[in-house]
Amino acid sequence: MKVVLQRVTEASVTVDREIKGKIGVGYLILVGFSNDDESEVVEWMAEKIKGLRVFNDDQGKKNRALDDVGGSVLVVSQFTLYGDARKGRRPSFIHAAGGDKAKDLYDYFVTCLCKILTTERVATGEFGAMMNVEMVNQGPFTLVLEK
Repeated sequence: MKVVLQRVTEASVTVDREIKGKIGVGYLILVGFSNDDESEVVEWMAEKIKGLRVFNDDQGKKNRALDDVGGSVLVVSQFTLYGDARKGRRPSFIHAAGGDKAKDLYDYFVTCLCKILTTERVATGEFGAMMNVEMVNQGPFTLVLEK
């Protein structure tokens, strides 16, 4: 499982000119799954994301977590995180989970985040759709998380 986590002041995802998900302060989470991923990895990642302390405190140190700032998350499926472009000019996606497995893991990840953050703080894109993602990256601050 790979996650690109971006600390944002706002983010949204649109499909066919319709906003599917929108948040203010929090994380834009691009998530991809490999063929080997299972539910335990998804649970670990959700807890890791909830506990990350990457928001500044009053002294400017990264001591605040998502709960401390009342932040939300926008979760966007991104199988291309498993793209391998080492050979040739067209990336290979053979390591990316596909179809039903990827959808099931994505749905489970969203469910895990909803349980630990509350449903009101979790927004999503549309799995498998062509999406337009907009965000204001605060910092900029981006982490790549992998398990």
